[in-house]
Amino acid sequence: MTFERALSDSTTFKVCFVCTGNICRSPMAEVVFTHLVAQAGLGHRIAVTSAGTGDWHVGEPADDRTITALAARGYNGSGHRARQFDPAWFGKLDLIVAFDRGQERILRSWAQNNQDGSKVQTMLSFDSDLAPLFDVPDPYYSDAALFDHVLGIVERACGSLFRQITPGIN
Repeated sequence: MTFERALSDSTTFKVCFVCTGNICRSPMAEVVFTHLVAQAGLGHRIAVTSAGTGDWHVGEPADDRTITALAARGYNGSGHRARQFDPAWFGKLDLIVAFDRGQERILRSWAQNNQDGSKVQTMLSFDSDLAPLFDVPDPYYSDAALFDHVLGIVERACGSLFRQITPGIN
């Protein structure tokens, strides 16, 4: 099921991971979370996408270091194409996951009402051990080692998020 089609399906839980440019952190989370959904056989009940708050990379693939880090752990991120978050999506999404407090502020400022704003949560808030860190580091200006480290954080936080939402979906 395509994400656009899922947006019109009221029985599907829809989650969007949002970072700055949609080429590093949010594509990692989209791939990891989609993998968890598929493993659980819930692809018909959970739709996953990602976006960026900025438009700099729209249409571009994920950063090569993102694709490499994902591939090293058995994931395929090669089909990703960056897009910018559209505030019109608020009413169609169930959960919007931001990677840092800056994105959280931007997304909440784009929300038209409190209900939409309440859909915005930070990635690390789903894991009690990671929550005190607040923000997932942006690896864009760093090296492959930080991409790998960030992917580890993303995997852990995605696992925690998945365990929290699936009881209400099964």
